[in-house]
Amino acid sequence: MSRYGLNRTGGRFFTVLAVIIFTVIVGFGWLLASNYKHFGNLIKVIVLVKTQYLDTANYDAMVDGAIKGVVESLNDPYSAYLDPVTYKQLQEQIRGSFGGLGVLVGMKGEYLTVARTYSGTPAYQKGLQPGDVIYKIDGREAQGIDLETAVQLMRGPVGTQVTLTIIRPNSKEPFDVPLTRQEIRVPTVEGKMLKNDIAYILISQFSEKTPEELGEVIDKLKSEGMRGIVLDLRNNPGGELKSAVRVASNFVPAGPVVFIEYKGGRLEEHQATGNSLNLPLAVLVNDGSASAAEIVAGAVKDTGTGLLVGQKTFGKGVVQMVFELGNEAGLKLTTARYLTPDKHDINKKGIEPDVVVEPENGTDLQLQKAIDIVSQKLRDKAA
Repeated sequence: MSRYGLNRTGGRFFTVLAVIIFTVIVGFGWLLASNYKHFGNLIKVIVLVKTQYLDTANYDAMVDGAIKGVVESLNDPYSAYLDPVTYKQLQEQIRGSFGGLGVLVGMKGEYLTVARTYSGTPAYQKGLQPGDVIYKIDGREAQGIDLETAVQLMRGPVGTQVTLTIIRPNSKEPFDVPLTRQEIRVPTVEGKMLKNDIAYILISQFSEKTPEELGEVIDKLKSEGMRGIVLDLRNNPGGELKSAVRVASNFVPAGPVVFIEYKGGRLEEHQATGNSLNLPLAVLVNDGSASAAEIVAGAVKDTGTGLLVGQKTFGKGVVQMVFELGNEAGLKLTTARYLTPDKHDINKKGIEPDVVVEPENGTDLQLQKAIDIVSQKLRDKAA
Protein backbone atom coordinates (compact mmCIF):
# COMPACT_ATOMS: atom_id res chain seq x y z
CA MET A 1 0.00 0.00 0.00
CA SER A 2 1.37 3.43 -0.90
CA ARG A 3 1.58 6.20 1.67
CA TYR A 4 -1.55 7.70 0.09
CA GLY A 5 -3.56 4.49 0.46
CA LEU A 6 -6.68 4.23 2.61
CA ASN A 7 -7.18 2.03 5.65
CA ARG A 8 -10.61 1.41 7.17
CA THR A 9 -10.49 4.57 9.26
CA GLY A 10 -9.44 6.57 6.22
CA GLY A 11 -12.27 5.07 4.21
CA ARG A 12 -14.81 6.18 6.78
CA PHE A 13 -13.17 9.60 6.89
CA PHE A 14 -13.53 10.17 3.16
CA THR A 15 -17.06 8.78 3.19
CA VAL A 16 -17.96 11.39 5.79
CA LEU A 17 -16.09 14.05 3.81
CA ALA A 18 -18.06 13.11 0.68
CA VAL A 19 -21.32 13.47 2.61
CA ILE A 20 -20.21 16.89 3.88
CA ILE A 21 -19.34 18.01 0.34
CA PHE A 22 -22.69 16.78 -0.99
CA THR A 23 -24.56 18.53 1.84
CA VAL A 24 -22.70 21.78 1.21
CA ILE A 25 -23.44 21.62 -2.52
CA VAL A 26 -27.15 20.86 -2.03
CA GLY A 27 -27.79 23.14 0.95
CA PHE A 28 -25.50 26.03 0.10
CA GLY A 29 -25.03 25.77 -3.65
CA TRP A 30 -25.42 29.51 -4.11
CA LEU A 31 -22.64 30.15 -1.61
CA LEU A 32 -20.41 27.50 -3.11
CA ALA A 33 -20.91 28.95 -6.60
CA SER A 34 -19.58 32.34 -5.52
CA ASN A 35 -16.82 31.03 -3.22
CA TYR A 36 -15.85 27.74 -4.83
CA LYS A 37 -12.11 28.38 -4.51
CA HIS A 38 -12.36 28.95 -0.76
CA PHE A 39 -14.50 25.85 -0.26
CA GLY A 40 -12.05 23.91 -2.38
CA ASN A 41 -9.21 25.09 -0.17
CA LEU A 42 -11.12 24.06 2.96
CA ILE A 43 -11.66 20.54 1.63
CA LYS A 44 -8.06 20.35 0.41
CA VAL A 45 -6.74 21.33 3.84
CA ILE A 46 -8.84 18.62 5.49
CA VAL A 47 -7.55 16.02 3.04
CA LEU A 48 -3.94 17.15 3.47
CA VAL A 49 -4.19 17.02 7.26
CA LYS A 50 -5.61 13.51 6.99
CA THR A 51 -3.00 12.21 4.55
CA GLN A 52 0.13 14.26 5.28
CA TYR A 53 0.10 15.50 8.89
CA LEU A 54 2.80 13.79 10.94
CA ASP A 55 0.82 13.25 14.15
CA THR A 56 -2.73 12.09 14.79
CA ALA A 57 -5.26 14.87 14.26
CA ASN A 58 -8.26 15.48 16.51
CA TYR A 59 -11.05 15.83 13.99
CA ASP A 60 -13.58 17.06 16.56
CA ALA A 61 -11.19 19.88 17.43
CA MET A 62 -10.70 20.60 13.72
CA VAL A 63 -14.44 21.00 13.18
CA ASP A 64 -14.80 23.12 16.32
CA GLY A 65 -11.94 25.31 15.10
CA ALA A 66 -13.54 25.72 11.68
CA ILE A 67 -16.86 26.73 13.25
CA LYS A 68 -15.15 29.21 15.57
CA GLY A 69 -13.31 30.64 12.59
CA VAL A 70 -16.57 31.20 10.70
CA VAL A 71 -18.10 33.06 13.65
CA GLU A 72 -14.94 35.02 14.49
CA SER A 73 -14.71 36.16 10.86
CA LEU A 74 -17.84 38.23 11.50
CA ASN A 75 -15.77 40.53 13.77
CA ASP A 76 -18.81 40.72 16.04
CA PRO A 77 -17.91 40.66 19.76
CA TYR A 78 -21.41 39.43 20.65
CA SER A 79 -21.63 36.45 18.29
CA ALA A 80 -19.90 33.33 19.57
CA TYR A 81 -19.65 29.59 19.12
CA LEU A 82 -20.59 28.02 22.45
CA ASP A 83 -18.74 24.79 23.08
CA PRO A 84 -20.70 22.11 24.97
CA VAL A 85 -19.44 23.25 28.40
CA THR A 86 -20.27 26.93 27.81
CA TYR A 87 -23.63 26.08 26.23
CA LYS A 88 -24.55 23.89 29.20
CA GLN A 89 -23.72 26.76 31.56
CA LEU A 90 -26.00 29.03 29.55
CA GLN A 91 -28.85 26.52 29.76
CA GLU A 92 -28.35 26.23 33.52
CA GLN A 93 -28.48 30.01 33.78
CA ILE A 94 -31.76 30.13 31.86
CA ARG A 95 -33.27 27.41 34.09
CA GLY A 96 -32.00 29.17 37.18
CA SER A 97 -30.03 26.15 38.47
CA PHE A 98 -26.67 27.85 38.82
CA GLY A 99 -24.36 29.39 41.34
CA GLY A 100 -22.56 32.68 41.09
CA LEU A 101 -19.92 34.87 42.68
CA GLY A 102 -21.89 37.96 43.65
CA VAL A 103 -20.03 40.33 41.36
CA LEU A 104 -21.46 42.81 38.87
CA VAL A 105 -19.19 43.24 35.86
CA GLY A 106 -19.10 45.54 32.86
CA MET A 107 -16.83 46.27 29.90
CA LYS A 108 -14.24 49.04 29.97
CA GLY A 109 -13.01 49.02 26.40
CA GLU A 110 -12.01 45.40 25.80
CA TYR A 111 -11.51 44.67 29.49
CA LEU A 112 -13.94 42.87 31.78
CA THR A 113 -14.11 45.05 34.87
CA VAL A 114 -15.69 44.70 38.31
CA ALA A 115 -18.41 47.30 38.83
CA ARG A 116 -19.45 46.21 42.33
CA THR A 117 -19.64 43.26 44.69
CA TYR A 118 -22.53 42.30 46.95
CA SER A 119 -22.15 41.94 50.71
CA GLY A 120 -21.83 38.37 51.96
CA THR A 121 -21.06 36.84 48.54
CA PRO A 122 -17.86 34.99 47.52
CA ALA A 123 -16.55 37.98 45.54
CA TYR A 124 -17.11 40.33 48.50
CA GLN A 125 -15.52 37.92 50.99
CA LYS A 126 -12.42 37.47 48.82
CA GLY A 127 -11.94 41.22 48.54
CA LEU A 128 -12.69 41.93 44.87
CA GLN A 129 -13.00 45.68 44.35
CA PRO A 130 -14.70 48.00 41.85
CA GLY A 131 -12.21 48.75 39.08
CA ASP A 132 -10.50 45.35 39.26
CA VAL A 133 -9.87 43.98 35.77
CA ILE A 134 -10.70 40.28 35.32
CA TYR A 135 -7.78 39.20 33.16
CA LYS A 136 -8.52 35.47 33.05
CA ILE A 137 -11.36 33.12 33.99
CA ASP A 138 -10.07 29.65 34.83
CA GLY A 139 -7.01 30.36 32.71
CA ARG A 140 -8.98 31.66 29.72
CA GLU A 141 -8.09 35.20 28.73
CA ALA A 142 -11.08 37.52 29.13
CA GLN A 143 -9.80 40.44 27.04
CA GLY A 144 -12.20 41.00 24.14
CA ILE A 145 -14.67 38.39 25.38
CA ASP A 146 -18.33 39.39 25.16
CA LEU A 147 -20.07 40.16 28.44
CA GLU A 148 -22.65 37.36 28.28
CA THR A 149 -20.04 34.67 27.67
CA ALA A 150 -17.89 36.02 30.52
CA VAL A 151 -20.82 35.87 32.93
CA GLN A 152 -21.62 32.32 31.81
CA LEU A 153 -18.04 31.24 32.47
CA MET A 154 -18.15 32.63 36.01
CA ARG A 155 -21.46 30.93 36.76
CA GLY A 156 -21.88 27.22 37.29
CA PRO A 157 -23.16 24.55 39.67
CA VAL A 158 -23.27 25.54 43.35
CA GLY A 159 -20.18 24.35 45.19
CA THR A 160 -17.86 24.29 42.18
CA GLN A 161 -14.76 26.49 42.02
CA VAL A 162 -13.61 29.07 39.52
CA THR A 163 -10.35 31.02 39.57
CA LEU A 164 -10.25 34.65 38.45
CA THR A 165 -6.95 36.26 37.54
CA ILE A 166 -7.16 39.89 38.59
CA ILE A 167 -5.26 43.00 37.55
CA ARG A 168 -5.77 45.71 40.15
CA PRO A 169 -5.09 49.37 39.34
CA ASN A 170 -1.69 50.41 40.71
CA SER A 171 -0.80 46.75 41.33
CA LYS A 172 2.42 45.40 39.83
CA GLU A 173 1.40 41.84 38.92
CA PRO A 174 -1.82 39.91 38.18
CA PHE A 175 -2.93 37.61 40.99
CA ASP A 176 -5.29 34.64 41.22
CA VAL A 177 -8.44 34.61 43.33
CA PRO A 178 -10.08 31.17 43.77
CA LEU A 179 -13.80 31.42 44.47
CA THR A 180 -16.47 28.82 45.26
CA ARG A 181 -19.80 29.40 43.56
CA GLN A 182 -22.84 29.91 45.79
CA GLU A 183 -26.51 30.42 45.18
CA ILE A 184 -26.76 34.17 44.81
CA ARG A 185 -29.93 35.98 45.71
CA VAL A 186 -29.24 39.64 45.20
CA PRO A 187 -32.07 42.08 44.42
CA THR A 188 -31.65 43.94 41.14
CA VAL A 189 -33.48 47.03 42.47
CA GLU A 190 -32.68 49.13 45.54
CA GLY A 191 -34.34 52.35 46.67
CA LYS A 192 -34.21 54.98 49.37
CA MET A 193 -35.44 58.49 50.05
CA LEU A 194 -33.07 61.44 49.72
CA LYS A 195 -33.66 65.06 50.65
CA ASN A 196 -36.58 67.15 49.33
CA ASP A 197 -38.85 64.10 48.81
CA ILE A 198 -36.56 62.82 46.07
CA ALA A 199 -36.27 59.05 45.73
CA TYR A 200 -33.09 57.30 44.64
CA ILE A 201 -33.65 54.06 42.69
CA LEU A 202 -30.74 51.85 41.62
CA ILE A 203 -31.23 49.10 39.03
CA SER A 204 -28.12 46.92 38.78
CA GLN A 205 -29.32 44.69 35.90
CA PHE A 206 -32.51 43.60 34.14
CA SER A 207 -33.72 40.11 35.04
CA GLU A 208 -37.16 38.51 34.91
CA LYS A 209 -37.75 39.65 38.49
CA THR A 210 -36.70 43.29 38.03
CA PRO A 211 -40.16 44.73 37.12
CA GLU A 212 -41.74 43.16 40.23
CA GLU A 213 -38.86 44.27 42.44
CA LEU A 214 -39.18 47.80 41.04
CA GLY A 215 -42.91 47.81 41.74
CA GLU A 216 -42.29 46.90 45.37
CA VAL A 217 -39.64 49.59 45.76
CA ILE A 218 -41.87 52.23 44.15
CA ASP A 219 -44.79 51.35 46.45
CA LYS A 220 -42.52 51.72 49.48
CA LEU A 221 -41.11 55.06 48.28
CA LYS A 222 -44.58 56.38 47.50
CA SER A 223 -45.60 55.69 51.08
CA GLU A 224 -42.59 57.75 52.19
CA GLY A 225 -43.64 60.80 50.16
CA MET A 226 -41.77 60.40 46.87
CA ARG A 227 -42.30 63.41 44.57
CA GLY A 228 -39.25 63.10 42.28
CA ILE A 229 -36.88 60.35 41.16
CA VAL A 230 -33.20 59.84 40.46
CA LEU A 231 -32.89 56.56 38.53
CA ASP A 232 -29.36 55.12 38.60
CA LEU A 233 -28.44 52.93 35.60
CA ARG A 234 -24.68 53.37 35.90
CA ASN A 235 -22.67 50.19 35.35
CA ASN A 236 -25.86 48.33 34.48
CA PRO A 237 -24.79 45.78 31.82
CA GLY A 238 -28.35 45.18 30.63
CA GLY A 239 -30.35 41.97 30.58
CA GLU A 240 -33.76 40.99 29.31
CA LEU A 241 -35.61 43.04 26.71
CA LYS A 242 -39.09 42.43 28.14
CA SER A 243 -37.89 43.45 31.57
CA ALA A 244 -36.48 46.72 30.19
CA VAL A 245 -39.77 47.55 28.44
CA ARG A 246 -41.80 46.88 31.60
CA VAL A 247 -39.40 48.99 33.68
CA ALA A 248 -39.52 51.85 31.17
CA SER A 249 -43.33 51.83 31.39
CA ASN A 250 -42.98 53.35 34.87
CA PHE A 251 -41.16 56.39 33.47
CA VAL A 252 -42.35 57.06 29.92
CA PRO A 253 -45.86 57.61 28.46
CA ALA A 254 -47.75 55.08 26.35
CA GLY A 255 -46.04 54.53 23.00
CA PRO A 256 -42.89 52.90 21.67
CA VAL A 257 -40.08 52.13 24.09
CA VAL A 258 -37.86 50.38 21.55
CA PHE A 259 -37.94 49.04 18.02
CA ILE A 260 -36.22 45.79 17.06
CA GLU A 261 -34.98 45.87 13.46
CA TYR A 262 -34.34 42.48 11.87
CA LYS A 263 -32.47 41.58 8.71
CA GLY A 264 -34.33 42.92 5.71
CA GLY A 265 -35.66 45.94 7.64
CA ARG A 266 -38.61 44.31 9.43
CA LEU A 267 -39.48 46.30 12.56
CA GLU A 268 -40.95 44.95 15.79
CA GLU A 269 -42.31 47.58 18.17
CA HIS A 270 -42.39 47.22 21.97
CA GLN A 271 -44.68 49.69 23.71
CA ALA A 272 -45.01 51.14 27.19
CA THR A 273 -48.19 50.26 29.04
CA GLY A 274 -49.20 53.83 29.86
CA ASN A 275 -48.62 53.52 33.64
CA SER A 276 -46.00 56.26 33.92
CA LEU A 277 -45.46 57.81 37.36
CA ASN A 278 -45.21 61.22 35.68
CA LEU A 279 -42.79 62.58 38.28
CA PRO A 280 -39.69 64.79 37.79
CA LEU A 281 -36.93 62.42 36.70
CA ALA A 282 -33.17 62.33 36.19
CA VAL A 283 -31.39 59.20 34.96
CA LEU A 284 -27.76 58.50 35.79
CA VAL A 285 -25.73 56.79 33.03
CA ASN A 286 -22.09 56.10 32.24
CA ASP A 287 -19.92 54.06 29.91
CA GLY A 288 -20.95 50.92 31.81
CA SER A 289 -24.65 51.41 31.00
CA ALA A 290 -25.35 48.96 28.20
CA SER A 291 -28.00 47.05 26.26
CA ALA A 292 -31.29 46.95 28.22
CA ALA A 293 -30.11 49.90 30.34
CA GLU A 294 -29.70 51.88 27.12
CA ILE A 295 -33.21 50.92 26.05
CA VAL A 296 -34.61 52.58 29.16
CA ALA A 297 -32.26 55.57 28.92
CA GLY A 298 -33.01 56.04 25.22
CA ALA A 299 -36.76 55.93 25.82
CA VAL A 300 -36.50 58.54 28.57
CA LYS A 301 -34.39 60.83 26.40
CA ASP A 302 -36.47 60.51 23.22
CA THR A 303 -39.79 61.01 25.02
CA GLY A 304 -38.45 63.95 27.02
CA THR A 305 -39.73 62.56 30.31
CA GLY A 306 -36.42 63.07 32.10
CA LEU A 307 -32.82 64.19 31.71
CA LEU A 308 -29.83 61.89 31.34
CA VAL A 309 -26.91 62.84 33.59
CA GLY A 310 -23.35 61.50 33.54
CA GLN A 311 -21.33 60.06 30.65
CA LYS A 312 -22.04 58.58 27.23
CA THR A 313 -23.39 55.04 27.45
CA PHE A 314 -21.59 51.92 26.26
CA GLY A 315 -23.29 51.49 22.88
CA LYS A 316 -24.55 47.90 22.76
CA GLY A 317 -27.61 48.15 20.56
CA VAL A 318 -27.84 44.66 19.10
CA VAL A 319 -29.87 41.54 19.88
CA GLN A 320 -28.55 37.99 20.05
CA MET A 321 -30.35 34.68 19.64
CA VAL A 322 -28.98 31.33 20.79
CA PHE A 323 -29.33 28.39 18.42
CA GLU A 324 -28.82 24.80 19.51
CA LEU A 325 -26.32 22.84 17.44
CA GLY A 326 -25.44 19.17 17.39
CA ASN A 327 -23.10 17.57 19.94
CA GLU A 328 -24.64 19.72 22.74
CA ALA A 329 -23.00 22.90 21.42
CA GLY A 330 -24.67 26.21 20.56
CA LEU A 331 -24.35 29.38 18.50
CA LYS A 332 -25.01 32.86 19.84
CA LEU A 333 -25.62 35.10 16.85
CA THR A 334 -26.51 38.77 16.43
CA THR A 335 -29.85 38.79 14.61
CA ALA A 336 -31.27 42.29 15.11
CA ARG A 337 -30.56 45.79 16.39
CA TYR A 338 -32.25 48.07 18.91
CA LEU A 339 -33.62 51.43 17.80
CA THR A 340 -34.80 54.09 20.25
CA PRO A 341 -38.35 55.51 20.02
CA ASP A 342 -37.03 58.13 17.55
CA LYS A 343 -35.32 55.27 15.67
CA HIS A 344 -31.76 56.17 16.60
CA ASP A 345 -29.26 53.35 16.13
CA ILE A 346 -27.05 53.43 19.23
CA ASN A 347 -24.81 50.44 18.50
CA LYS A 348 -21.12 51.34 18.86
CA LYS A 349 -22.27 54.94 19.35
CA GLY A 350 -23.92 55.05 22.75
CA ILE A 351 -26.32 57.71 24.03
CA GLU A 352 -25.06 61.15 24.90
CA PRO A 353 -26.36 62.45 28.25
CA ASP A 354 -28.28 65.71 28.38
CA VAL A 355 -25.93 66.89 31.12
CA VAL A 356 -22.34 65.67 31.01
CA VAL A 357 -20.71 65.15 34.41
CA GLU A 358 -17.38 63.37 34.67
CA PRO A 359 -16.77 61.18 37.75
CA GLU A 360 -14.50 62.34 40.55
CA ASN A 361 -12.90 60.13 43.18
CA GLY A 362 -14.43 60.51 46.62
CA THR A 363 -17.43 62.59 45.53
CA ASP A 364 -20.42 61.47 43.48
CA LEU A 365 -20.80 64.64 41.44
CA GLN A 366 -23.12 62.87 39.00
CA LEU A 367 -25.62 61.97 41.71
CA GLN A 368 -25.43 65.46 43.19
CA LYS A 369 -26.14 67.02 39.79
CA ALA A 370 -29.12 64.70 39.27
CA ILE A 371 -30.52 65.68 42.68
CA ASP A 372 -30.11 69.37 41.82
CA ILE A 373 -31.97 68.87 38.51
CA VAL A 374 -34.91 67.06 40.11
CA SER A 375 -35.03 69.61 42.95
CA GLN A 376 -35.25 72.44 40.41
CA LYS A 377 -38.04 70.64 38.55
CA LEU A 378 -39.96 70.30 41.81
CA ARG A 379 -39.55 74.00 42.50
CA ASP A 380 -40.68 74.89 38.99
CA LYS A 381 -43.68 72.60 39.37
CA ALA A 382 -44.66 74.27 42.67
CA ALA A 383 -44.31 77.80 41.26
